[in-house]
Amino acid sequence: MAAAQERDYYYQARLLIRNAKTATLATGEGGMPHAAFVTVASLADHVPVLLLSQLAIHTRQLQVNPACALLIAGEPGLPNPQTTPRICLSGTAVITNDPAARASFLERHPYAAGYADFADFAFWNIVITEAYYIGGFAAASHLAISQLIGPQ
Repeated sequence: MAAAQERDYYYQARLLIRNAKTATLATGEGGMPHAAFVTVASLADHVPVLLLSQLAIHTRQLQVNPACALLIAGEPGLPNPQTTPRICLSGTAVITNDPAARASFLERHPYAAGYADFADFAFWNIVITEAYYIGGFAAASHLAISQLIGPQ
């Protein structure tokens, strides 16, 4: 892959993460996979932040098995949905009490302030161990986490 194209993948991937409001969270426990529509924000270093309820299947699965994947998709540029830029972030979900996570999430989703302090809700970060970016048809690459995550 050409160096300029690879740098563009990192830039585009960071834009997707930074601008995302929703994503698909994939979890699994006991051999049973589950995918859920979730709201998302990100920290300044592009680490995803979720606000999850313990009442949700995906949260209960994360409590048993924190391995997960988060699929963030952009807008399709053409009628063919396969041209939609997207990134799959795989890793581990961890509960966080970081005030920056809370602030980032509530800035992106101010309506969530109405339930963020409910006893069954918690903020979660995704500790990313793998990232796969697809920029559209025939434009895809595994991304190095050390180059993706950070204040770039």
